[in-house]
Amino acid sequence: MTTISRHFFGDSDEAVFSISIVENMKEDYGLFVWPCSIVLADYVWQQRLRFSGGNVVELGAGTCLPGLIAAKIGSNVTLTDDANRLEVLENMRTVCELNKLKCEVLGLTWGVWDASIFSLHPKIILGADVLYDARAFDDLFATVTFLLQSNPGSVFITTYHNRSGHHLIEFLMVKWGLKCVKLLDGFSLLPSEKAARLSGNIQLAEIVLSHEQIEETSSSGAR
Repeated sequence: MTTISRHFFGDSDEAVFSISIVENMKEDYGLFVWPCSIVLADYVWQQRLRFSGGNVVELGAGTCLPGLIAAKIGSNVTLTDDANRLEVLENMRTVCELNKLKCEVLGLTWGVWDASIFSLHPKIILGADVLYDARAFDDLFATVTFLLQSNPGSVFITTYHNRSGHHLIEFLMVKWGLKCVKLLDGFSLLPSEKAARLSGNIQLAEIVLSHEQIEETSSSGAR
């Protein structure tokens, strides 16, 4: 069954605007607003001055709430999801139209090096609950690392359920030459009324290239 949920953003008790999302839990896990998306979207709103005017790419966007907030506050946004999930990509276009927001919708499969990934030049990469399937972790981090290397100074901001401890993320970062520069408890970012409606142990991490990776990338480019 298809429903439309509304998500409100603002300062204190006053809502400034809302975003409407088309959801269908029975069809696909990419067509439901998961708690990690709500946390990341609120963080984007809180950091709106940082996002305004910048190029933003959301990976595994699904219902794309964080990316839509970025678009609402003035970012140039590309929403991406697996190129094979046509129903999710179509839902992303529908949600953009519903909210009267202009975003590019792009099929991007992690770990696949086709024309789509070379067209992206983000300042900020977003990913909400993209760390749910261990089989996809290396493909995800390969994609993230490529985008960070290709766009000096960029950052990957992700929210995830801390199911097995942050050490798993640390292992992946070391493997791919990345480092965490900020780690926050997700619920501490939310207004109390939003936090009360969610459950789980959600963390938010900001991830960048390690110094070693930056030096290696710079050396490669100089050759």
